[in-house]
Amino acid sequence: MPAAATINCLIVDDQQTIRSLVRSGLQELGFKNIHEAPDGEEGLRQMLTRQVGLVISDFNMPKLDGLGLLRAVRAHPPIQKTAFIMLTGRADKDLVQRAVQFGVNNYLVKPFTVAVLREKIEAVFGALQ
Repeated sequence: MPAAATINCLIVDDQQTIRSLVRSGLQELGFKNIHEAPDGEEGLRQMLTRQVGLVISDFNMPKLDGLGLLRAVRAHPPIQKTAFIMLTGRADKDLVQRAVQFGVNNYLVKPFTVAVLREKIEAVFGALQ
């Protein structure tokens, strides 16, 4: 059961408002090390240069979408074990199944509450301190 403050997070979303909402929720849960990227390409670049323990990525983004980012992460041994939560505006069964097939740890449907965010993260890491 890790302390939220010890987990480095990366929020990947092309909408600044969503990144801000996720950041605010993570801070409320006790996360301290939170980074942001506006698309999957930048997210992947950041993951290759800094240690990230949790990625919360939107599905629908320009350049490299969330599924592409997930596939790239799972294909690269140094980062392939990184916890990955897909953020989506729709609970599309096909999308969820494809994300599961590529190794997503959990998914979060927008809009969400901080309680649901905690639940999704704790399903991956266990109870947060």
